[in-house]
Amino acid sequence: MPAWIKMYSSVVDNVPLVAASIGMFTDVTKDADLWHFVAYAAGTGGSMLIIGSAAGVVAMGMEKISFGWYLKKISLLALIGYLAGAGVFLLMHA
Repeated sequence: MPAWIKMYSSVVDNVPLVAASIGMFTDVTKDADLWHFVAYAAGTGGSMLIIGSAAGVVAMGMEKISFGWYLKKISLLALIGYLAGAGVFLLMHA
């Protein structure tokens, strides 16, 4: 699976995304690098949008953070961190 496809976990809910991945790659061993990358993508991809993770939704309520503020101030930083981490992962496992 191309790495850029996993970026969609910031928009698509992570649970169905991982469930779909499990269903698509039944022939891949459970300790394969693919599953490590799926875990990375599902775990960190949701941080690009505040509504992409349970912690983000809680922060919206507790700290009164608006979706627009997060999108303008944080999403680009989260994307940069996500891509940097994905790049390092791919370089380490190439």
